[in-house]
Amino acid sequence: MMIRTLMLVSLLIAQPTLAQEGFRSAAERATLLELYTSEGCSSCPPADRWFSGMLDHPDLWQRLIPVAFHVDYWNYLGWEDRFATAEFAERQRDYRRQRITSAVYTPGVMAAGQEWRSWRRHSKQIPFSDERVGVLEFIPEGEGFSARFAPEENVSDTDTLHVAILGFGLTTPVRAGENKGRELRHDFVVLGHDSFSSQNNQWRGQLPAARESEGAEKLAVVAWVSDSNQLGPVQAAGGWWR
Repeated sequence: MMIRTLMLVSLLIAQPTLAQEGFRSAAERATLLELYTSEGCSSCPPADRWFSGMLDHPDLWQRLIPVAFHVDYWNYLGWEDRFATAEFAERQRDYRRQRITSAVYTPGVMAAGQEWRSWRRHSKQIPFSDERVGVLEFIPEGEGFSARFAPEENVSDTDTLHVAILGFGLTTPVRAGENKGRELRHDFVVLGHDSFSSQNNQWRGQLPAARESEGAEKLAVVAWVSDSNQLGPVQAAGGWWR
């Protein structure tokens, strides 16, 4: 009986818990860093290279959650960005409609839901916050997921969870348009995105499909919570996706 008990304990210790398999934020607000970019924009490659540098950031997946949205409004210039969607361009326009940004442009950067125009001059000084907003847990489960947000007392409940699949090491030889002749490399590219509603800070659903993921060196999954009436993220979490 003692031997069977010891074997059972050993098996339980060896099994990873759901929390270990998933992603959990700290209580302090993580910075969701959004880059709005396009392969059809000649001023975007330097921003893309800067964004790829986030791979070496010591706070990656902890205080820093980078996501690159490729927009479609430059496709008419002669090169169709395969990662671009009208949805991502509309998200950027929604920031303007909510008067958070003054214009829609690329490259555009949002840090924790606020426009960050000075990123070129202060590229290594990413805006971080020590504000305690609550803990977000996100657990991939096969093709689905479960998530829970435990807000601090001074934080209003959230009703929307955003989930995105990111691709890394994606390259495109551009044959037309403003970047003709360049081979562009992209990291943190949003290949799939979906949002989910809840009234109790808990969500379950299917992970979004990842478009154009062939050739990606690796993938990540990230999630952030917000109020349905505001785009700005309240909390974010994520990490590498096996």
